[in-house]
Amino acid sequence: MTVDPRTPIVQVMARLGRETQLHLDERHRHFKITDKVIVVFSLLLIALASLNVYYVTVLYQDLNGIVDNMDSMYSSLSRVDTDMDLIARRFSRINVSIGEMSPITADMASMRDSITAMRDSMVEIETSMVVIDENMWHMSNAMRGVADNVNLMTGGVSIMRQNVHQISGPMGAINPILPN
Repeated sequence: MTVDPRTPIVQVMARLGRETQLHLDERHRHFKITDKVIVVFSLLLIALASLNVYYVTVLYQDLNGIVDNMDSMYSSLSRVDTDMDLIARRFSRINVSIGEMSPITADMASMRDSITAMRDSMVEIETSMVVIDENMWHMSNAMRGVADNVNLMTGGVSIMRQNVHQISGPMGAINPILPN
């Protein structure tokens, strides 16, 4: 048996070809995984970009609302400024009118005397109410006594009713025998 000198080279080359093919297959598999990861991340980035566009749109609308509110507030403050000028002029006229009024201290003294008289009357009413309250307390105690006596009378009538019922039992049995 003679070994052909080319056989080991052919075997090494075949093995090298198989190893190279395995390496290429594994590399191709990794490229597919990488491509899928890139596609997933691209989809996520597209979703995030659409969310960002939505949020920018909402922010734009909110900022427009804020600007509109500020414009409205400016116009309202301008109206308030005008109204405050009008009020200041009217207060000036009122101040002039008050300066022309007669002194009201005499009227205030009269009111003070009337209020003092009213206070004295209220003290008298309060005293009367205390007396009425005491009388009502006495009356309520008397009514409690009446209620107790009525309860005692009710108990006595109840006992009498029971006694009459006990007596009427045997009398009811005798009634058919007795002549009319």
